[in-house]
Amino acid sequence: MNVQSADNQALKAVIERVRGVYGRWRRDTSVAEMRADWERLFQPREPITPHYFDAKGVPVAWIAAPGADDTRTLIYFHGGGFRVGSVASHAELMLHLSRTAGCRVLGVNYRCTPEYGYPAPVEDGLAVYRFLIEEGIDPARIALAGDSAGASLALNLLLRLRDQSEPLPAGALLMSAWTDLAATGESYESRADADPIHQRPMIQSMAAGYLGAGIAADDAAASPLYASLNGLPPMLLQVGEAETVLDDSRRFVELARDAGNAVELAVYPRMIHVFQQFMHELPEARAALDEAGAFLRRCW
Repeated sequence: MNVQSADNQALKAVIERVRGVYGRWRRDTSVAEMRADWERLFQPREPITPHYFDAKGVPVAWIAAPGADDTRTLIYFHGGGFRVGSVASHAELMLHLSRTAGCRVLGVNYRCTPEYGYPAPVEDGLAVYRFLIEEGIDPARIALAGDSAGASLALNLLLRLRDQSEPLPAGALLMSAWTDLAATGESYESRADADPIHQRPMIQSMAAGYLGAGIAADDAAASPLYASLNGLPPMLLQVGEAETVLDDSRRFVELARDAGNAVELAVYPRMIHVFQQFMHELPEARAALDEAGAFLRRCW
């Protein structure tokens, strides 16, 4: 990837910030504390005022940069292992996507564990998408985006829409996508020392908490890597080379291409999980957001 590269100190500082949050969490740390820590970690550096409202029972919020085209809508699903994360923690990322893609962004506060498990987040995503369609928005002017668990949710939504013969959105942006809830990729071993966040036992624990006892981690209904992937809209997957979930993107792209889809993969050297959230510190994050915006503009 021909982009300006972050110096070692900048990347180390980012990694230490992330480790500082995860390092405080213990078995008795409450979910409320984790969620508050996550929002502090990604507190915006500029004023952002999301417009919150209810879409068919799902809390959502509009975020739009000045001059954004309100005929283009990006539905955004935050990451956080289906446990933490919110519109608030991802507001700055959504604002930057609004700028680069020239669109308004609808952030979704879908239901999370431990209060709710699968399929509640997918049902919330489907409700929000149908809300926009019922409001008269052309599916060709809608795209989906998400990071980590949110990217998994975006893919689950695409597959659900396809299987139910509902109109598909114009495309999907998937950052550090969690496509394999069973965590079988080789990168869970080869990137274990490089990844400051996710290790295989942690991934498997999050998946078990989300899925419960009723569904296996390799069930195609919840884990996109194992689904039939034909008939999907254009997709861009971005992932950091240092991530244990690297193979979740690489393997998914290979299968999606074999199924006849238009899908792009961008692997950013040295980058960590959802590095795009550190746009102020990392040139690669800014380059990835520019790439994402250009991709979304092509979809519309």
